[in-house]
Amino acid sequence: MNEIVRRTQVNVTTGSLDPQDWGEFRALAHRMLDEAIDGIANVRARPVWQPIPDEVRAAVRSDVPRETADLAEVYREFSEHVAPYATGNVHPGFMGWVHGGGTAVGMVAEMLAAGLNANLGGRDHMPIEIERQIVEWMRDLFGFPQGVSGIFVTGTSMANLMAVLVARTNALGALARQLGIGNDGALLTAYASKAAHGCISRAMDIAGFGTDALRKIDVDADHRIDVAALRAQIAVDREIGFRPFLVAASAGTVDIGAIDDLRAIAELCREEGIWFHVDGAFGALAILSPELAPLLDGIELVDSIALDFHKWGQVPYDAGFLLVRDGEQHRQAFVQPAAYLSREARGLAAGAVWPCDLGPDLSRGFRALKTWFTLKTFGTDRLGTVIARSCALAKYLETRVLADPRLELLAPVNLNIVCFRYRAGDAVNREIVADIQESGIAAPSGTTLDGKFAIRAAIVNHRTAEADIDALVSAVIRFGAERTGGLIEVEAPPLVTA
Repeated sequence: MNEIVRRTQVNVTTGSLDPQDWGEFRALAHRMLDEAIDGIANVRARPVWQPIPDEVRAAVRSDVPRETADLAEVYREFSEHVAPYATGNVHPGFMGWVHGGGTAVGMVAEMLAAGLNANLGGRDHMPIEIERQIVEWMRDLFGFPQGVSGIFVTGTSMANLMAVLVARTNALGALARQLGIGNDGALLTAYASKAAHGCISRAMDIAGFGTDALRKIDVDADHRIDVAALRAQIAVDREIGFRPFLVAASAGTVDIGAIDDLRAIAELCREEGIWFHVDGAFGALAILSPELAPLLDGIELVDSIALDFHKWGQVPYDAGFLLVRDGEQHRQAFVQPAAYLSREARGLAAGAVWPCDLGPDLSRGFRALKTWFTLKTFGTDRLGTVIARSCALAKYLETRVLADPRLELLAPVNLNIVCFRYRAGDAVNREIVADIQESGIAAPSGTTLDGKFAIRAAIVNHRTAEADIDALVSAVIRFGAERTGGLIEVEAPPLVTA
């Protein structure tokens, strides 16, 4: 210890940013960790979310901090102005969007990763081997062959964009990366359901195709892509000279959690020679649950999968992931020679394929570590049980909604998402959502289904229990009654004509 302290005194004179007093720093750091752990352990004592007071917003506005400040004072600002006003998805009452709850294990793993400060863009070090191990675990879980590749990214929006770029290179050849998509690229068309996430359309925009090149196919009564309509649209496009190159199916649509018929689409894509990608942002990890995995039948046949460990995997944000069946096709879409990235036979620059060959980022954090800790600590079986339990809670909420005449179910409950509303108009239900959020009782979100505004409860947090569902239902009824005076809208029966 004394040696460390002596060395820190030297660092002061050489301009290092290390603490001048390691003992003082250590004490404060321990306090920060203790309070972070307390925050998770006692999360139920806090509101799920609370509005940010104007004075709090104003408190963090300041000029560029040119002078040094005491770390304890900076931490005080964080404790008073930031921590109490976070999104709230650590809380079991958070059901607004598909946000995972995170874990204390993931939190400390993130801290360890920050301590290593590793750049996973490339070179030969163990953090990259940890990421490669997770690629192998995913290959095994999804039934992919040897030779796959995978990479951590921010989230599924980025992973979907990268999948579009891999499919583009597969269709046009690597020369398109130099010359652009040209006239051949202008003929390429992609396909997704009308229920697909908006990031697919945005990926087509960013990839240079334009959003009109994405054909949005109708869905069936279960909100799954109509495979017959998909087949027909592909035939029409071929007839008039377009080149279908990509189908992006959903494993868990954003609104209600529907999973497309992956096997049927895989067979169609194989017949047509089309790249088959699955947006499995949260639904893909249903593969961990023996009860739910059959819903993903056919996923072992796809060309690429995008998913988020920070949703059903409960890994702290962010931990998106892309898995590609053919690792060489993946590499061809991103590899870019540069003298400063040359590979050597030995030493730190050893290794043939680096992560920077598989995506746009050269600077990459150690996202894999918190995922590795989560998977090893809890095991995939237990995580699968947690995932199945969230779906059981959604069924419980569905039962509560169907049993109360003041509430209306607006969509089938496929997985862990329930869309319902108080029997009143859209404006009232929008107010109910905001009322509940501001009350701190729960945090649902809203969406629109078949022209009706829906209260949307996405149950993802592993801490959520039946009591939290009951609290949400009670809050909807309470605020609904307050907004309507207790009156509910009942659809009139159809007119009977003579």
